Amino acid sequence: MTRALHWFRDDLRLADNPALLAAAGDGPVLCLYILDEGGNRRSLGGASRWWLSRSLKALAAALEEKGGALILMRGDPLTILPALVESARIARVTWTRRYDAASVALDKALKETLTRAGIEVQSFNGSLLNEPWEVTSKAGQPMKVFTPYWRAARERGEPARPLPAPRTIERLALPDSAAGETLALADLRLEPRRPDWAGGLREAWTPGEAGAGARLESFIGSGLSGYAEDRNRPDRESTSRLSPHLRFGEIGPRQIWHALAMARQGGEAAGSDTDAEKFLSELGWREFSYHLLFHNPDLASRNYDSRFDAFPWHDDPEAQRRWQRGQTGIPLVDAGLRELWTTGWMHNRVRMVVASFLIKHLLQDWRAGEAWFWDTLVDADPANNAASWQWVAGSGADAAPYFRIFNPVTQGETWDPKGAYVRRWVPELAKLPPGLIHQPWKASAAMLREAGIDPGKSYPQPMVDLGLGRQRALDAFAAIKGS
Repeated sequence: MTRALHWFRDDLRLADNPALLAAAGDGPVLCLYILDEGGNRRSLGGASRWWLSRSLKALAAALEEKGGALILMRGDPLTILPALVESARIARVTWTRRYDAASVALDKALKETLTRAGIEVQSFNGSLLNEPWEVTSKAGQPMKVFTPYWRAARERGEPARPLPAPRTIERLALPDSAAGETLALADLRLEPRRPDWAGGLREAWTPGEAGAGARLESFIGSGLSGYAEDRNRPDRESTSRLSPHLRFGEIGPRQIWHALAMARQGGEAAGSDTDAEKFLSELGWREFSYHLLFHNPDLASRNYDSRFDAFPWHDDPEAQRRWQRGQTGIPLVDAGLRELWTTGWMHNRVRMVVASFLIKHLLQDWRAGEAWFWDTLVDADPANNAASWQWVAGSGADAAPYFRIFNPVTQGETWDPKGAYVRRWVPELAKLPPGLIHQPWKASAAMLREAGIDPGKSYPQPMVDLGLGRQRALDAFAAIKGS
């Protein structure tokens, strides 16, 4: 019988959790979550804190069904874990690996401390299909371009099959000396109170392992059909919306991979081979982002392409504020940012458009947008968020060229052709016809009156002329492209 402690972090599930399974294998287990509010991105944004609260509640209930219990604490794990291990007479500690620099350093320090004290420490990959160091170029170097990275990853073969959840979890009681340090979920103060801005999040999401499973089942059964093309349509329910569940580890990529494979083999999955491969490539981009983060620890704060260190950004807090609030006067951009504020999520095609508008039409530093997404996205991920913002900026690995500037009008007309997405999130424009809803500044005064729009009052005028903004961005890039 081994007294074990499993430290939950970004693996808030029971199934396919190798670290939890190892802890529960041959004795009582202390299941612990520590709210670590230290620096270096260990502190979550507001929307992610809301999700975490709901996910911890679901995890606690799932553990109780198995006979276990979830212990909550707040503080520095480097202080909490060694003290708890000693007082509870723990012999084995397990956790799921994380890959940002701060977490890697923390894990190394903890492992050294606990090992010196005679504690067995085991860490596991429960978050990725491949470890960031396992996929390399033929020369053994980190990969810098997505397509060859994903090809090399696929050549490694199918990922291991997901593991079952522990059949039972024997609860390890806390000693009296440590019991006073535990907290109730409400004591973590993860959810907003005054004002309570999370109503839209509660309507849109079901955090937790069960919610993740239901989301995956629904997507494979009906949402996958047409995915390769329809994933670009914000006016349709055309994406899996699994990203926040993956971010908090309520489901793992191996589970997604094999659930899709089994459903396709059994004829239970909608969609073509093209749809399935495109969906798997989205898992691939997540993998590539973690590969980049592990090998470039400052991915969220430093230009991957050093030429952009000389880029002439315009630091304009008022422009950033209008962008954040969805008051730019560009309908597709405003729709995306209002969807984000209301639901904690934004359609991926629209994410690219709003990011391009901030960076290129407004010449704001990509880090300002990345920070806003970190605070407002329920799926704010330390790897995906940074890699994707740098991709749009042109400063990242395998980035879109800087001169690729998304035109929000063209994007809207192509992917939201009837304006349904804009009508939902920018209702003040709802009465405009499809031909004008993505560019209301072209409507006649009579049309605007008929639609109930008072330009500059009921809906703002565009912050920037799109053509002039594009040219300004190209001129700014020309100043650095030879450096």
